[in-house]
Amino acid sequence: MVNDRKVAIVGCGFVGSSSAFALMQSGLFSEMVLIDVDRARAEGEALDIAHGVPFANPCKIYAGDYADAADAAIIVVTAGAAQKPGETRLDLVNKNVGIFKSIIPQIRESGFEGVLLVVSNPVDVLTYAAIKMSGLPEGKVIGSGTVLDTARLKYMLGEHLEVDPRDVHAYIMGEHGDSEFAAWSSAMVAGVPLNTFCEMHGHHDHKATEARIAEEVKNSAYEIIAKKHATYYGIAMSVRRICTAIMHDEDTVLPVSSLMVGEYGLNDIAISMPTIVGRGGVVCRVPVSLSDDEMAELKESASALKAIIDQVDFEA
Repeated sequence: MVNDRKVAIVGCGFVGSSSAFALMQSGLFSEMVLIDVDRARAEGEALDIAHGVPFANPCKIYAGDYADAADAAIIVVTAGAAQKPGETRLDLVNKNVGIFKSIIPQIRESGFEGVLLVVSNPVDVLTYAAIKMSGLPEGKVIGSGTVLDTARLKYMLGEHLEVDPRDVHAYIMGEHGDSEFAAWSSAMVAGVPLNTFCEMHGHHDHKATEARIAEEVKNSAYEIIAKKHATYYGIAMSVRRICTAIMHDEDTVLPVSSLMVGEYGLNDIAISMPTIVGRGGVVCRVPVSLSDDEMAELKESASALKAIIDQVDFEA
């Protein structure tokens, strides 16, 4: 029996605790269980976050184990080795697949039937791992994907054009990592094609600006890690946004990572594409029109992920 007012978070590092804090304020849940290999850390984070409840909505927050998460509507997995300065997300893969081999079977054995949201990096590979290990229907396992990258793109375009980033409609697609790309050909601001809107504001050097902004988006995590050693607030808000879409059954479009089953000619790979997200997780992928160059970038990104997947043992 799934409790629609309950969420569990596995991993109480910076990302997990920040996500818990954001979800406590969201009002989506009245019960939250925090799970970590360091039980004292989970207990401390639960206490600290719970002390803010009198300023938010009623929510029971406590440390627990996988049995406590069995009836959760969503389990958010943030556990894993942290990305270090100079280290790509894909460098993390073998360490974190190993960690998933201890986490995902315990989730499976608990009888969990909700939506599994993978946030740990490299998120596309680990989403694929979770699909293989969890026994859940593939649509119930999603990764945070390029939701944060897309938010960064919208923020930077909003700054560039002096417009509310919520009125910017553009996506980062592909791997959440070094081979990601911006789908410029479909980008719009309030229904106006991006290049047209740029020219309205006196910006005409489209290619150079697109290249600069895409590179800044791609390198955002590296820049933040170099300055403060970790990123966690942006991804915490991304987790909150995805959980809101699920729990409110919004059928909203988010560029989450999920298993491709023929879309864009891709199969047996989890990659980040615009996807309709509702109460059961993935409803369907959205066939966004891509230019020839963007399609080539997507294939290149998929190939990079496939090369990693083919080297990893996913048997739990």
